[in-house]
Amino acid sequence: MCKLYIIDWLEGYGMEKVSTNITKRKDGRYMGKFIVCYNDSGKAQYQYVYGKTYDEAESKVLIGQEVASRYLSGRYITVGKIYREWLNAVVNRVKESSLANYRAKFEKHILPIFGDMPCADLSAVRINAFINEKLAEGLSASYVRDIITVFKSMLRYAQEEYDFKLSLKNVVLPKIEKKQAERINDLQQKQLIAYLKANMSLTAFGILLSLGMGLRIGELCGLTWSDVDFQHKILHIRRTVQRITSTNGNRKTKVVISTPKSDTSFRDIAIPDFLMAYFRIFRNEADFFILSGADKPVEPRTMQYRYKNILQSAEIGTHNFHKLRHSFATNCAEKGFDTKTLSMILGHSTVNLTLNRYIHPDLTHERRLMNSICLLL
Repeated sequence: MCKLYIIDWLEGYGMEKVSTNITKRKDGRYMGKFIVCYNDSGKAQYQYVYGKTYDEAESKVLIGQEVASRYLSGRYITVGKIYREWLNAVVNRVKESSLANYRAKFEKHILPIFGDMPCADLSAVRINAFINEKLAEGLSASYVRDIITVFKSMLRYAQEEYDFKLSLKNVVLPKIEKKQAERINDLQQKQLIAYLKANMSLTAFGILLSLGMGLRIGELCGLTWSDVDFQHKILHIRRTVQRITSTNGNRKTKVVISTPKSDTSFRDIAIPDFLMAYFRIFRNEADFFILSGADKPVEPRTMQYRYKNILQSAEIGTHNFHKLRHSFATNCAEKGFDTKTLSMILGHSTVNLTLNRYIHPDLTHERRLMNSICLLL
C-alpha cells in the first residue's frame, strides 16, 4: 500500500509557475493532480487538489510536487547514506569515544546487512531476524541491544529529515540475563592487600585505590596530582583514559583522555586515612599522572596486564580489574553504607544501578544479619 501524507502541506504556500496538469471541472472549479508515490507494482499514485481559479489549483500542485519529491527521496534513501549524514550531524555533540563506538557498531554489524537497503523498507521482521542472527553468532544480549539502540537513533534522524514513517514498535529486544558479578573473597582480599603493602609501587598503590575507593580503571589511569586535595583529604574524579578506535576510518586505535563516563561520574570522594598515607609518600609537586609519574598516563590495558602479573605473583586466581570495584561496593554494603552514599561514591546515575549491579552480599553476611534480628526475640 502507498501512504499519502501530502495534502496536509498544501495550504498557505506560493511558488513559481510551471506547466502542470490542470483541468476545469463542470462545477467551475479547477482540478490538478501530481504523483505522490508508487504502489508495490510500480504504478503511479496521484493526489488531486482543487481551486476556484487556475492559479490557485496550480499553486497547490506545485507545493504538492515539492513535498512529494522530498517524500519520495526519503522513501528510497539508503541506510548507508543516512548513516553518513547522521554521523556528521552528531560528531560535534558526542564524545570522541562515543563516536568511535557508533562507527564500530555500524560498520561491523549494521551496514554489511542493511547498508544498501532503503530506510523506509526496514521492518520489524527484518530487524528481528538481524537480532536473532547476531545472537546466534555469539554476541551477548546486552551488546545486541546496544547495536539496536544506536540503529534506532539513526532511524529517528532519518524520519525527521525525510518525512517518512517507520514503525519499529514490534522489534523485540533480547532479554538480558542479569549476572551478579562475584567479588574477591575475604581471604583473597587480605592476601592481595598484604602482597601490595609488601611490594609497594605506584601500580600497587593504584590497585589499593580501586579496592579502597571503587574507582573505574579509566578513572584511576586519569588521576593527576592536582586531583588530590591534601588539606581536606578529598580525591576529585575529573577525567578518564581509554583506548578507542580512530574515528578517521583507518581502524587504528589510540589512547584518549576525556571527561568521565557520565555527569554523575564527576565526583569528589573522601580519601580514607590508610590511603592518604600513601598519597603523601608518593606525592609529586609536578602535576603528573599519578600512576605513571609522568606527563603521559598509563593506559587501562597496561594496568590490566600489570594487575594480572601481580595476581599471579600473589598466587591469587586470575580475574578482571573491574572486580576490585565490585568488591569495594559489596564491602561497603556489608559495613552498613546507605545506598545513596555508596551510589554517589561510585558515580552512578541512579541508586537502582548500585543495588542491581554492584551489591552482592554473601550468605555469611546474610546469616549474621538474620542472627542479629533473632537476638531481639
